[in-house]
Amino acid sequence: MNYLLKLSYDGTNYCGFQVQPNGRSVAQTFQDGLETVLGCRPDIKGCSRTDAGVHALGFMLNFHADTRIPAAKLPLALNQHLPPDIRALEARVVPDDFHARYAAHTKTYLYRIHNHPIDSPFDAAYYTRVPRHLDEARMQAAAQQFVGRHDFLALCAAGSSAAAHGDTVRTITDCHVTRKGDEVDIEVTADGYLYNMVRILAGTLCEAGAGRLDPTEIPAILASRDRSRAGPTLPAKGLFLKCVEYDL
Repeated sequence: MNYLLKLSYDGTNYCGFQVQPNGRSVAQTFQDGLETVLGCRPDIKGCSRTDAGVHALGFMLNFHADTRIPAAKLPLALNQHLPPDIRALEARVVPDDFHARYAAHTKTYLYRIHNHPIDSPFDAAYYTRVPRHLDEARMQAAAQQFVGRHDFLALCAAGSSAAAHGDTVRTITDCHVTRKGDEVDIEVTADGYLYNMVRILAGTLCEAGAGRLDPTEIPAILASRDRSRAGPTLPAKGLFLKCVEYDL
């Protein structure tokens, strides 16, 4: 059977989802728990390769396995053998040819900013602090300029395999900014992303919010395909993979 499973994880102590030679990954840790439960170590297909320190609210993966454990009970069995910073939330059976990455229609990321001079003592690991006031209306005006099908090379970090192959066109279907007190949230939904694209997009919106960049400059920045014209790459700890949408 092919199982689709939703994970939530705190990425603080991991080198990202994908197995890496330079540190412990979410995938390796999950597979360790999966092996304990199933007695075998299936290959897993993740919906995305989240970077070191990035978190997930609704990461999706699939694997093929034979087990008598009902899909609905699988998360409970897995969570007994996973560390507290990784939780299996739900599982279901999907068609044999389903692939969590290639079947995804859209992925939504959330970037959290604490817009205050002082850190919170409770959740500083889950946002980036920007001490000076951000104008969320300017950020929203800039965010709207990213919606549509564009070449996003200007929002791509060096070392991207997609950029090396010239594959830098993506479609953003929604990008918006909301403020709740001192928290400024940036949400972006797209059919795919380039290396560090959301963190650079968030940094560019912060430049607009701080008054250092006019929201009307966004189309010219995208057209330039020049990384140096966009904003800084914000830290990984403020970024969450929020959800993945499929036709199921």
